[in-house]
Amino acid sequence: MPELPEVESARQVIERGALDRRIVEVDDHDTYECRPHAPGEIAEALLDRRIRAVHRRGKLMWCETTGRRSRQGDGPLLGLHLGMSGRILVVEPDDSEVEGGDHQGGSAGRVRKEEWYRFTLTFDDGGRLRLFDKRRLGRVRLDPDLDALGPDAGEIGREEFRGRVGRGTAPLKARLLDQSVLAGVGNLLADEVLWQSRLDPRRPAGELSTEELDALRRELRAGIRRAIRLGGVHTGEVVPHRGAGRHCPRCGAEMTRATVGSRTTWWCPVEQR
Repeated sequence: MPELPEVESARQVIERGALDRRIVEVDDHDTYECRPHAPGEIAEALLDRRIRAVHRRGKLMWCETTGRRSRQGDGPLLGLHLGMSGRILVVEPDDSEVEGGDHQGGSAGRVRKEEWYRFTLTFDDGGRLRLFDKRRLGRVRLDPDLDALGPDAGEIGREEFRGRVGRGTAPLKARLLDQSVLAGVGNLLADEVLWQSRLDPRRPAGELSTEELDALRRELRAGIRRAIRLGGVHTGEVVPHRGAGRHCPRCGAEMTRATVGSRTTWWCPVEQR
């Protein structure tokens, strides 16, 4: 599943390859991916505009677009959410590709049916920006609502992190996964960061000390940077050890499994307390 690091990779692909190119065609036919917009509504809004900048908060990206007659004017925002397995590709006129998004396992050998490309912008030079989403769980919409999202997990300050995460009786992992509390943390990243911090995912979030919260924030920021650098959350140190009969890579204890925050969770019962 794309988490914050994968979405940041996709954002960078758009930033490097799709800015300031005039949009001459839009394929927005997928009524599920582009809901609530009717087919043609996004196309009508974006034709003859250019992507001026691309931003991200947590797992949501949005593109600023220009006016039609002036690159300095303002057009609608284009929101892009990768869902469970979406990937962004910039395809050049010579069919060379750069992609970002669901890096787990890479793209080599994957079947790509044309119907799995859910949304496409075509530029005047023949290049394309495409959303590939086999499971059809992503979203494309104009002027997305950002109000429901908490601050970005990689950018939140220390005091705000303490106030948002370190309160209440919900399990710590559930607090980390709540996108209204903190935007961008998914299941694998949460397990990795809690393992790095030696914290039990079931602990009530409000019981953590200030020192534990500060250490957790440091590990979260470091884990995000590391995953972006290495290619995704699947590169985490404990991630390959999440499974029955597998063992903690630090102490060798058998990993424990439970459902926490409605998600399958693995942790070391010896070190994570």
